[in-house]
Amino acid sequence: MMKTLSALLAFGMMGAIPAAAQSYPSKTITIVVPASPGGVTDTLARQLAQRFTEKWGQQAVVENRPGANNSIAAEYVSKSAPDGHTLLIGPDGTFVANPSLYPKLPYDPDKSFTPITGLVVINHALITNPSVPVASVKDLLTLSKEKPGTINYGTFGIGSSGHMNMELLQNMSGARFQAVHYKGATPALTDTIAGHIQMMFVSVGTAVPQWRADKVKFIAVSSAQRMPQLPDIPTVSESGVPGYEAVSWFGLFGPAGMPADVTAKINGEIRAMHAEAEFRKTFLDKFYFQSIAGPPEQLTKFIKDEEPKWRKIITDAKIKVE
Repeated sequence: MMKTLSALLAFGMMGAIPAAAQSYPSKTITIVVPASPGGVTDTLARQLAQRFTEKWGQQAVVENRPGANNSIAAEYVSKSAPDGHTLLIGPDGTFVANPSLYPKLPYDPDKSFTPITGLVVINHALITNPSVPVASVKDLLTLSKEKPGTINYGTFGIGSSGHMNMELLQNMSGARFQAVHYKGATPALTDTIAGHIQMMFVSVGTAVPQWRADKVKFIAVSSAQRMPQLPDIPTVSESGVPGYEAVSWFGLFGPAGMPADVTAKINGEIRAMHAEAEFRKTFLDKFYFQSIAGPPEQLTKFIKDEEPKWRKIITDAKIKVE
């Protein structure tokens, strides 16, 4: 996967935008978010909305449409006019997990959208309540085998990254934990801190403040290598589960059939934004995000590379959404 990220980052800025795109945008741009306000997806969308408004002089707004593992928002955007004025911030699960979780989706992950660009990758922290008697992933695996199925973990919902990351850990280690599904990361984190559940995977940017306040233990990161900002935190891979890597990513999509020049204009603006030192410092680095802004073709390839991995995990674990 890191090779894919490197490929995404290696592409240079796009060339001049075709003249036909000069009339875009001609009305308000709506960026649809498949989650409630306040989370990572919402934060990303508001950054884009601010950028579009400032650069193009046309209002851009964020519309939150949470529910059904991103399907409500995805269906809405897929059925919107393909003129670039309705866009979707698409989390990975929309395209690589949902097709295996649901017998039928109200959108086609391959045909219902125009990929515009990757946005960011998020590394996850494996955190536990301070009372859990473990200091490492090895300790956790040992404890789980001594008391199989008695350690609870929180997710953001069935099929969410917090769920899939733990399923991958179980698949690769043979450990068994008990899932407790929440409607978002915040309530799961609240219960982890309170000790109602023992652990969870959550974004590093969310975990670090709680860890520094001694409210949770931060025992590992889900990335393939240690994070430069957190050099003392080991990876899951080096802590007893070789080869483990599980991250979340987000991309920007429009409805199928968007004009190529409009897609190129949006893509170019986002890549210019991600290339600016100030944006990287005040947003990407601040929240421990890694940019994957690049050409649409790379986002398409990224999805195709990721989907089989998660299909196998979902199939092996016999996960289905009722």
